[in-house]
Amino acid sequence: MFRNHLARWMPLLLLSLALAACGGKSGADDGHGHEAGEHAEQETRTGEHGGRVLEKEGLTVELAIAEDGAPPKFQAWLYRDGKPLPASAGTVEVRLERLGGVTETHRLRAQADGSLLGASDVIEPHSFDVEVLANIEGRALRWAYPSYEGRTGITAPIAQQAGIRVAPAGPGIIADEHEVQGLLTPVEGRVAKVAARFPGPVRRLSANVGDQVRAGQALASVESNLSLTTYTISTPISGVVLARNAEVGSVAAEGTTLFEVADLSTLWVDLHVFGFDAQHIRAGAPVTLTRISDGAQAETVLERVLPGTATASQSTVARALIANADGQWRPGSAVTARITVDRQAAALVVPVSALQTFRDGDAVFVRVGDTYEVRPVKLGKRDAQRVEILSGLKAGDQVVVEQSYVVKADIEKSGASHDH
Repeated sequence: MFRNHLARWMPLLLLSLALAACGGKSGADDGHGHEAGEHAEQETRTGEHGGRVLEKEGLTVELAIAEDGAPPKFQAWLYRDGKPLPASAGTVEVRLERLGGVTETHRLRAQADGSLLGASDVIEPHSFDVEVLANIEGRALRWAYPSYEGRTGITAPIAQQAGIRVAPAGPGIIADEHEVQGLLTPVEGRVAKVAARFPGPVRRLSANVGDQVRAGQALASVESNLSLTTYTISTPISGVVLARNAEVGSVAAEGTTLFEVADLSTLWVDLHVFGFDAQHIRAGAPVTLTRISDGAQAETVLERVLPGTATASQSTVARALIANADGQWRPGSAVTARITVDRQAAALVVPVSALQTFRDGDAVFVRVGDTYEVRPVKLGKRDAQRVEILSGLKAGDQVVVEQSYVVKADIEKSGASHDH
């Protein structure tokens, strides 16, 4: 258990050590891949409404993102020499450039409460390069600054060392699956019980449990008590010897089963389906089997759903066939199975491994160059491997699909502020 825990967190340890080794840098990068703008934000002034104060030539714009239960929008207040101005005294336009070069413009309109409010929503993450254009009492003003959150920089060699892998978001299939359990059993009609035809002592045994035998091959010789001659007992089918119930010198009674031989080249998988799930299970449904003992997998389809109910478990038994020419699957093995009863196309999916929780919501992380940034997402349908993305991503976005928790940890370590 300790070894598994260490293996999970080793990429994070390697990443932390690698980033620590980058310390002492200056300029646009702070040595951890976090742009210096994140630290510059901490030095900005905050106005009486909690917004960023932008000053020039005695004129001031206080800019904030209103998030009081409604969809977030930019909100601004105007001042001259520190004194409030009416909203009608000017105009404000906010231009944003997000990671990846996506731009958007927010035009603010005068409100009755004396503020200016944007007409369009500011979607998460609130992470962008900002340009503010204002005209106050006929004077044109401009400010530009970075406002980043949920963002970090990780160079390609360090990401590779940490096992971080990305893949593009795109269309996919979401399967409606039911997970059940079952057992492997020999196929009925492919098991032979080889018996003595006449009573008498066993003189010779030619096969042992586990031996592969061919149809017609001799398994034993028995001396008949009636004729005092020796006759041969042969297997009627090819297969594997599952049981041997005789020893040399023992007396075989007439009709006594001496050997049990089974053709295990194909096995039944009897799956137990409970409750209302049984109403959705139909012959022909794809099945993915996983052996509980070691995780080995195989693909098959349901052959039939048996009409009765298993007495002990009160379950419906759904039966599939599994090819076993190499003998790797054994009767009696316990399996889990995912039965796919429906497949639905989705416009945008990502692997379940990409999902993380960020600020109490679902999120993934995207990469642009050496920069990684959080993307809050709204989820739709999902199965064991994929999840549908309803909003928050676009097709082609490079999403972290392996070691996403490492990226999350580095963002949280860097201090993913939510100031604007």
